[in-house]
Amino acid sequence: MKAIAKHLRISSKKANLVAGLVRKKNAVEALDILKFTPKKGAQLLYKVLHSAMANAEKNFKQDKNALIVQEIVVTEGRTLKRSVPVSRGRVHPRKKRTAHITVTVGLNEPQASSKEGAKATEAKVKKVEAESKVKVEKKEKAEKEVNKSTK
Repeated sequence: MKAIAKHLRISSKKANLVAGLVRKKNAVEALDILKFTPKKGAQLLYKVLHSAMANAEKNFKQDKNALIVQEIVVTEGRTLKRSVPVSRGRVHPRKKRTAHITVTVGLNEPQASSKEGAKATEAKVKKVEAESKVKVEKKEKAEKEVNKSTK
């Protein structure tokens, strides 16, 4: 469940600074953080994260309160090359950088997996206990037969 925004007019360094604020956080909390962060990147990231959450709700029938921000990848887009006039009829280059932002949201896996892991561990323990009981019963039965035959 992800959303991608391409060719955003912000440098990838500046966007990545804001992305660091909300990585691995609850998606609803991340939206609140971005809403009140006074940076251009926060506004752009807010839109992408909101879109990713909407995709999860609409396409995958997920509850938005259960979503976490799994991954935010900020990469460089194409650079627009412009020029600025300076003295003596010369020009200096100006690079207007762009960025691509990919936001992936998912369910809160660590808690779910720990519960499932605990259930699986309990099942394994019960299975081992049952197998050991069977082995002990067979051993006792074999000892009784040996004792009967020696008498």
